[in-house]
Amino acid sequence: QLQVAESGGGLVQAGGSLRLSCAASGRPYSSHVLGWCRQGPGNTREFVSGIRWGGGRTYYADSVKGRSIISRDTAKNTVDLEMNGLKADDTDRYYCAVGRDLGFCHEPLRGFTWGQGIQVTVSS
Repeated sequence: QLQVAESGGGLVQAGGSLRLSCAASGRPYSSHVLGWCRQGPGNTREFVSGIRWGGGRTYYADSVKGRSIISRDTAKNTVDLEMNGLKADDTDRYYCAVGRDLGFCHEPLRGFTWGQGIQVTVSS
């Protein structure tokens, strides 16, 4: 059962940048998609960005496309999300997850346990 540990985030001014890091407890399968979701109080968890472990194809939500870069390190089993041009709307709690497809924010791998997430707060 693959688990993840999240790091990074914090408080940043609007227009600034930050990096979120996710370390997997083991090596994902090539078919797995790892990535980031976010959730605000009272809201459902939503997809932010994902990357296919095998091949590295990347995916982005429209809300972050063009100002975010997701990458993976296959030697370290880590996935990073660099976010630029941050906006107040990006304020949320961010979670790393792994699944069989881009639906990992709602249907992660069987046995996956959600971490505590990382708070990202963008001040205007």
